Formats: sequence, structure tokens, C-alpha cells
Amino acid sequence: MPRHVVAKAAEIPPGSRKLVQVAGRDIVIFNISGELFALSDKCPHKGGSLSRGKLSGAVTASQPGQYHYSRPGEIIRCPWHAWEFDVRTGRSWCDPQRMRLMNYAVSVEPGAKLVEGPFTAETFAVSVEDAYVVIETK
Repeated sequence: MPRHVVAKAAEIPPGSRKLVQVAGRDIVIFNISGELFALSDKCPHKGGSLSRGKLSGAVTASQPGQYHYSRPGEIIRCPWHAWEFDVRTGRSWCDPQRMRLMNYAVSVEPGAKLVEGPFTAETFAVSVEDAYVVIETK
């Protein structure tokens, strides 16, 4: 796999992100608590720039009114339509079949939990070598 030096590690401190271009592709690198992750900067929904999105966490509920916030800073929200992606895996948390303004039947069923959507943002292996950030493309 081709490898590309894209930045000094010091340029991407914890809690920051950096947009780089590799082989004609825009790639955003996130530093989350010292771990680096690289995603395509293009949202697979409509092409919004994920580097301009807001990082948040996951909110789950075991029952109505009891919410649990976890994984702070690991979910990136597209600034165009708020589609969310797991920064670690690129997996979408949105299901495009449910992204319509329509009326729906509502029910409460036991054991329901968050299910990943079918789309995946392209990810890239990222490492630090001799204080330089290196991305591997496929």
C-alpha cells in the first residue's frame, strides 16, 4: 500500500483535526485523546465536508427519560444534513431510508438498541513515525 507523509505529529494535538490532501483525495485526520483517525472528508450522503462537522458522542437510552452519554468526541456530524459517523470505523449512525419527512407508526418494544446504518465513510490507516504523521491509501 502506498504511504504518504502528511504532517508532523505536533501539528495535530489531542482534540484537534487537520485536513490534508493525499493522491487527489481530501482526508481529515482527528486526534481523539492521543489516538489518530483518518476519514475521507466527503460525506457519502451528499458530499459535505466532514472536516467542518461537529464532534460529539453517542447518546443511548435504556428507557424513556434515562439517557447515557458515552464516547465523547468520537462521532462526527456532517455539517450539511447532520448525518453522524463513528470516527473509529467510519460507520454511519443514520439510515437513509428513514431520512424523510413522513408520518410513521410508533411503538415501544423491549430490547431496542442503536443500529448502525448501511453507509461507511472511507477510512485510512494512520500512524506516527519519527514524529511525522503517515497515511496509507488503498
